[in-house]
Amino acid sequence: MAHRRSLQKRIQFWLAGYALLLTVAVFVHGYLVNEFAERLIWDSLLETELNHHLQRSREDPSYRWTDTEGLQLYRNGDGRPPPPALAALPDGIHDEMMLGTREVLVLARHVDGARYTLVLDITDLEHREDLLTLFVLGTAVALVLALGLLASLGLRRALRPLTDMAGDIARLEPDHSDQRVALPDDASSELAVIAGALNDYLGRHERFVERERVFIDTASHELRTPMAVIAGALELALAQPGLPAAAQNQVQRAHRTVRDVEQLISLLLVLAKDPGRLSKISDHVPLHELIPEIIDDHRYLTRGKDLVLSADRLAPCTVHLPIAVVQAAIGNLLRNAIENSDQGEIRVQLSADATITIHDPGHGMTPEEISRIYAQIARHGERAGGGIGMDLLGRLCEHLGWGLRIESVPGRGTVSTLALRGTATPPVRGTGRG
Repeated sequence: MAHRRSLQKRIQFWLAGYALLLTVAVFVHGYLVNEFAERLIWDSLLETELNHHLQRSREDPSYRWTDTEGLQLYRNGDGRPPPPALAALPDGIHDEMMLGTREVLVLARHVDGARYTLVLDITDLEHREDLLTLFVLGTAVALVLALGLLASLGLRRALRPLTDMAGDIARLEPDHSDQRVALPDDASSELAVIAGALNDYLGRHERFVERERVFIDTASHELRTPMAVIAGALELALAQPGLPAAAQNQVQRAHRTVRDVEQLISLLLVLAKDPGRLSKISDHVPLHELIPEIIDDHRYLTRGKDLVLSADRLAPCTVHLPIAVVQAAIGNLLRNAIENSDQGEIRVQLSADATITIHDPGHGMTPEEISRIYAQIARHGERAGGGIGMDLLGRLCEHLGWGLRIESVPGRGTVSTLALRGTATPPVRGTGRG
């Protein structure tokens, strides 16, 4: 499953992005306003200085300009020409001019045939402006980090009731009744809506589960009783002397059908129960003793075929499971092997880890045919023939965590593997070779 970010992280991400965007916008806006205001101030200053000098020169012919450390005036004809880098500048104000290591602001103007060049040294001012810019930028970064920390703490506090509710939901037990999600006194209205909807669902779910439990218990009792009566009557009929062979075959067939129905009822009851609560209806099943009995029960299916059923290398192994379900699962695989084989030997093996392997000499299956079997299992399709069907067997494997694998070579038979402890393969998987 794809990794999902928490709601807190998503909100933090968007708040951080918003704060960063807002900070950049304010910084850029302040920078542009500062540059515009600075340009207006420098322009006004230089224009005012030059105009004041011109006015004083007209009023007092003996007036002479005196340079300062930061402000110099050059006039053609005074014997002191401007620096070469400034001589060719057109009239106007020129910003960010470099004279050696100094950064200067230059005003060039022609007045009454003379060219005036006023130079203002702004090196120190620009250095201080850079320091101020770094300070403002650092302050903005610190502000974003502080806001991010406060937002994280605030979000964690605000989302804590939701996290606590998620923990309460995770602790709900499906086999307990009267469970509800507690709501703190200071919960928000949105949290109250969520808790109310969830508690309403829990109530409806409990009523549904109770109806299912009553139905399963009732159906189990009502179905098992007549099946037991029918099985007993059929056994008595088979014990009658002089029973015609044709009638005996039909009675035996009915007896086997009753046994299949009993296994089907047991399987459905297992599917209806939580796997963790099956111990009450489970048995200690010695598989190495049960498998020969299952083989004997299915020998009648080999009539008319040149088939031999054999148990090969049955390692001593005991499992704690409902015996009827184990019989139905193994019997279904054995039945399928018999139905798909005409001659040869069908071998049943048992390993110490409760893995049953059935080798049949049948025609084998292609990967496409195996895929169809597993597609039928996946969609719980219709079953064909006797037994519980591959669809119910697949559901049983998924429910109990068993492993089921089918491997086949066309023309050379099929190998079916059922791992009752789920350690050999995933619950349902098909492979084909050839």
